[in-house]
Amino acid sequence: MSVPFPRTRSSSLGYDTEEVDDFLAKARLAYDERAAGPEGTPVLTSEMVRSTAFTMQKGGYYPPAVDAALERLEDAFALRERDAAYREAGDERWYQQARQRAAEILARLERPEGKRFTKAGPLSIGYHPKDVDEFADHLVEYFRSGADVSVTDVRTVAFRSRRGGYSEAQVDAVLDAVVDVMLAVR
Repeated sequence: MSVPFPRTRSSSLGYDTEEVDDFLAKARLAYDERAAGPEGTPVLTSEMVRSTAFTMQKGGYYPPAVDAALERLEDAFALRERDAAYREAGDERWYQQARQRAAEILARLERPEGKRFTKAGPLSIGYHPKDVDEFADHLVEYFRSGADVSVTDVRTVAFRSRRGGYSEAQVDAVLDAVVDVMLAVR
């Protein structure tokens, strides 16, 4: 059997090969619709793919290669979900829902700098507000005028850490919602 991803050196950390292989096997079944949850609910969704995390092990799969595959897999599931929802809701309702989600995100991103997200707390580490606010400004331009921001830009943005910075969980949740909207209107 061939190895689906390059591996790290035996002294370097990579993703647990067994976990990755098991997840990809589950994803293949779910995508081929050979697996379904109770009452036909999907076993795997684009959101589940996005939030997947693997244990690290020495000599594991090279993370950037696996992450790139997961992004493609997320895109495939999102496209399938969008098509199903589009068929169910119809053209006008589908775009109305996407516009509504975009408006909710935009309302958050247009808050004053330094106040767009909850603070992590004075002794806790969070994302540096200046970095997040700068990226939020780019996202506002994307939503307002179609500025050049890609799904990959949102998925791979990195912020410096800062004591008392923005809550990482809240920022990440909004970025996930941005990805959802971007994939919905592709």
